[in-house]
Amino acid sequence: MKRAQKSILVVNDDGVYGEGLKPLAKALGRLGRVTIVVPERERSAASHAITLHKPIRVRKLEPNLYIMNGTPADCTRFGVIAMMKEKCDLVVSGINHGANLGADTMYSGTVGAAKEACMLGIPALAVSVTTKEEKPHFDTAARFAVDAARHVLARGLPKHTCLNVNVPNHPWRSLKGVAVTTLGQRIYGRALSPRVDPRGLTYYWMAGAVPRGVADPGSDIAAVEAGKISVTPLKLYLADEQFLPELRRWGWSIKCQSGNPG
Repeated sequence: MKRAQKSILVVNDDGVYGEGLKPLAKALGRLGRVTIVVPERERSAASHAITLHKPIRVRKLEPNLYIMNGTPADCTRFGVIAMMKEKCDLVVSGINHGANLGADTMYSGTVGAAKEACMLGIPALAVSVTTKEEKPHFDTAARFAVDAARHVLARGLPKHTCLNVNVPNHPWRSLKGVAVTTLGQRIYGRALSPRVDPRGLTYYWMAGAVPRGVADPGSDIAAVEAGKISVTPLKLYLADEQFLPELRRWGWSIKCQSGNPG
């Protein structure tokens, strides 16, 4: 017998106090049963890391809301395997407070959580609002997340592919449309900020200004700059298949010596 309701897991990297969490979960509640598993604190830039060398502890805060001392990818894995009462139909990661464009996707815990769902064979999307301002339009991003989720639930996604969604920080009526995009080029600064602690020891801050973007035609960066929502399909595996034939022509060889190498 087919289940009437869909089962949706919501995760993030901004933690339980991330302001985009509740608007997203509330909006997705129109599509089915929502379970939330998120880090107990902010884990931005955690990428696709998982926890291997310490215990993972989980606490239930509300019905269907759990926090844990792990990474965003841990939240996905733990939520799908241990917390979902039914088979998980969809994982939605976000809403991230800040863009995840271009190479940001390599660092992003929001995207890492969605990619973990790919590894588990579950359709997933990562959703971000493209601003660091204090009052983002999370309602706009949540509204589009529901629309994207409906498409994914109805149509599915290719194996090992998730969607990365970036929503401009505008009211819904001010958006210029939706663009299906490639990843653009992000340019990160190289400056390190050295400082001295009260004990006279030097430490560094790696985070600097917001990275600049190159708005190549068809890219996620160009779409957002034009006021459009960007939807980018991301593949889990990154082998450069176009380079394989050239690499095979390099004439690889290994000379092995016979006998005991010792």
